[in-house]
Amino acid sequence: MSDIIIPGIGSLEPAPALDHLDLLAPPVAAALTALAERGVATASSALVVAIDPELADTEVMTREFGMDLALSSNCILVAGKRAGEERIAACVVRATTNADVNHVVKKRLDVRKASFWPQERAVEASGMEYGGITPVGVPGSWRLLIDSACAVGWSCIGSGLRRSKLFVTGEVLAALPGAEIVEGLGV
Repeated sequence: MSDIIIPGIGSLEPAPALDHLDLLAPPVAAALTALAERGVATASSALVVAIDPELADTEVMTREFGMDLALSSNCILVAGKRAGEERIAACVVRATTNADVNHVVKKRLDVRKASFWPQERAVEASGMEYGGITPVGVPGSWRLLIDSACAVGWSCIGSGLRRSKLFVTGEVLAALPGAEIVEGLGV
């Protein structure tokens, strides 16, 4: 249990993530540890909570634990091609919004058409479980687009595993390697 108070968390009782790396997928644990080693002070405030994998979907988890839906942020993987090159973006938006794939993401990737990545490819390329994909630890070759609404306050995000959730501040998201804060990404 942590002494940190997160508004809207409901009945969940998270613990310091750096003390429970077993609850994070390997790329997530490595990325969070690297942030802390890099001196990102807020990385040590990241929290994790174990949950039943059956409750991992945002709406189900929100209802089950009495959590505020606006606390959750989703990571969506989107791709498009230009000159034969596939361009991938991990897009982070509040659960109360949708990623503007047809305008904002498409423009950022400089592609004519952008679409959601198929589940199998997303899982294989990220090293994370479907339903647990998170911006923490995505491959460095991907664009990391974070809606400006996620860059402030707390976010409940995936841990890379369906059996836990990670709670991070907007400062942690903004400090992720390659993070781009994008106004209007979530609509």
